[in-house]
Amino acid sequence: MSFKYILYVEDGPIGTITLNRPEDGNMFNPEMCHEIRDCINDIRRETRTRVIVITGAGEKFFCIGGRKENMEKTKLYAGVIPVLDMYESIDNLQKPVIASVNGYAVGGGNVLQNICDMTIAKESAIFRQVGPMMGSFDAGYGTWYLEDAIGKKRAKEMWFCNQKLTAKEAKEIGLINRVVPDSDLKEKTREFALEVAERGSFALAAIKGAFGARHGGVGGMSRVTHDLLLRGYLDTEESKELNTAFSERRPPDPRKFGK
Repeated sequence: MSFKYILYVEDGPIGTITLNRPEDGNMFNPEMCHEIRDCINDIRRETRTRVIVITGAGEKFFCIGGRKENMEKTKLYAGVIPVLDMYESIDNLQKPVIASVNGYAVGGGNVLQNICDMTIAKESAIFRQVGPMMGSFDAGYGTWYLEDAIGKKRAKEMWFCNQKLTAKEAKEIGLINRVVPDSDLKEKTREFALEVAERGSFALAAIKGAFGARHGGVGGMSRVTHDLLLRGYLDTEESKELNTAFSERRPPDPRKFGK
């Protein structure tokens, strides 16, 4: 796959998406959001990779939010950065997604790493929410998922006071999983991803689906029932007997039900 604002490479069972705008803090623009969405939607349709890593290009920035210039002059969805497309694609992906934070994760960058299933960061990484102090906010994924990770009081403090957190502080409050020396981030991220990749793909998909169902409503539950249960049911004797009986216009044989 070829993109303008991101890079995508595969290394065995690991697929790595790199936000590739280091000259601008790896900030989102609409095209980057759509590229991440499209890349992940392609990943959903293959079985080569078992774990996805998201990181930023360069040594200073993971991502420091989104550029709001040149948006359409409308109060509808076309007037905002389409980050929800990106977040939803990560949430719906059956494979675990690990954020590898290589620098500042600020604003939408902190939301992005928190949307990912797990996060590893280098020691010098910084985490921060800045929306209310610069005329913006994320009142969806950026609040509920943050509350899940660090609790309501701490989540509100991050949004209301906009303080900077070191990687060590972020780990202590449960915002991220692991902290490693700066020089070891790439190697330790790969080890982390391979550790996860050794687990059963279907089991991991089912677990992620169960977590997603909590917030996803009918869509989240469908990711469990449709994406995970339907294929298995179509291979059962019950499904085959019902399909055959319908085609032959005869009553089905109930002795094959539940098999």
